[in-house]
Amino acid sequence: MVRDTATRERLVEVALRLFREDGFQATTMRRIATEAGVSLGNSYYYFAGKDELVHELYLVVQREHRTRAIPLLRDGASLADNLSAVLHAGLDVMHPYRSFGGSFLQSALPLQSTSSPFSPESSAARDMAVDLMRLTLQKSKQRGPASLESRLPTLLWVAYLGVTLHWVTDGSDDQRRTRALVDGLVPVVTKTISLSRLPVARGLLGDIVGLVDTMTSEKGSGR
Repeated sequence: MVRDTATRERLVEVALRLFREDGFQATTMRRIATEAGVSLGNSYYYFAGKDELVHELYLVVQREHRTRAIPLLRDGASLADNLSAVLHAGLDVMHPYRSFGGSFLQSALPLQSTSSPFSPESSAARDMAVDLMRLTLQKSKQRGPASLESRLPTLLWVAYLGVTLHWVTDGSDDQRRTRALVDGLVPVVTKTISLSRLPVARGLLGDIVGLVDTMTSEKGSGR
């Protein structure tokens, strides 16, 4: 059977809509297939299950995040300003999916899960997210030490994951607590990067980034 691009895209579109409207746990492959107008067996030809559709969600969110964030980056601006713009743009993009964040988190948190942002299956979306952080650093006047320059984008992405985790559990109106977290976290992150030029701090930051590298490697994800 030849895979039809239009059918695949229709399955993704329906799945993401149902995730938003009814939540991750309540959405079944059967319902996705029915509303997309394909047989259940045919839907499994395109996607083995909901976890594979989650990776499509990751990609959709990352593409939209880049679309919103990149025009906000200013050449020569402070890292604090550029990073703040990127993180707040990410919250804007995730907002429509807030209703099912809690239930989805249960399946995405374990490192062994294919839905984990650290899993090999999530590598395409993860690479896009890290690249956005790399561009944020490149556009900003503040830089870290040359020895860590290639690894700082990954560290910023992990900080963003921490913001996302808080966002999932944030019941405040208009994500006020998560917005406040971003406003408080950004100065801490940028000061840490400034201090990383000192030998002692550079070594500590290098250890942290090394730990992140382990978590995102195939070995670190238990695969």
